[in-house]
Amino acid sequence: QLHLVESGGGLVQPGGSRRLSCAASGGTLDYYDIAWFRQAPGKEREGVSCFSSSEGATYYTDSVKGRFIISRDISKNTVYLQMNSLKLEDTAVYYCVALELSSCAFNEYLSLADFGSWGQGTQVTVSS
Repeated sequence: QLHLVESGGGLVQPGGSRRLSCAASGGTLDYYDIAWFRQAPGKEREGVSCFSSSEGATYYTDSVKGRFIISRDISKNTVYLQMNSLKLEDTAVYYCVALELSSCAFNEYLSLADFGSWGQGTQVTVSS
């Protein structure tokens, strides 16, 4: 079974950048679509981005478009989330989720998250 471990979280100032990593073991990311979700205290879980292995396409929620970049390094079996121009409202625990192929399209990953394999999460705090 695929096992995911997130890393890279921490404290960053508004306007700063941070790169999160999602390292996979027990399987190859080629066979999964990988999504990033986040959850802030007192707020609902939010889908942030999705990397479609089947399409080679990327998807972003509107609030992070132009600021976040999702990418994959197959040689390292790792997916990354590069976060730039961070805002206070980006503060949350960030999770990566492995989903079946073709889950990203039409934002279906938002409703399929509960059927995926989740990492343990990494805290990102944006604060001055």
